[in-house]
Amino acid sequence: MPADSVVINTDGVSRGNPGAAAIGAIIRDGKGRVLDTLSWRIGHATNNQAEYRAIIAALEKALALGVIRVELRSDSELVVRQIKGLYRVKKAELRPLYERVKELEKQLEAFTIKHVPRQQNREADKLANAAIR
Repeated sequence: MPADSVVINTDGVSRGNPGAAAIGAIIRDGKGRVLDTLSWRIGHATNNQAEYRAIIAALEKALALGVIRVELRSDSELVVRQIKGLYRVKKAELRPLYERVKELEKQLEAFTIKHVPRQQNREADKLANAAIR
């Protein structure tokens, strides 16, 4: 994997859904070295809004680092399928978040997103949960 390529794991959490929400993300280079992590509260949001906001924050950070190829991994099957175009974005509150992801995606040379089981997303989950405490 070239130096300008990364693997990003993201997660968003919400206590109450909607409720207090936070995001977590970990950005790694092709050799698995951590380039950056994100972990912060985002205020009041649903789980799906938090998932989208985690992806947006991670993509913005990757672009700021000069990354042009991203493999993004999330344990939110709904959000992954919406971004892939397999599911429609039905909820009005998710539409602007979806559109922002698509804008960021266009700035990359290559972008893939895949759903991973929760067990494979523990580090991003830990970062999101640490921010909400």
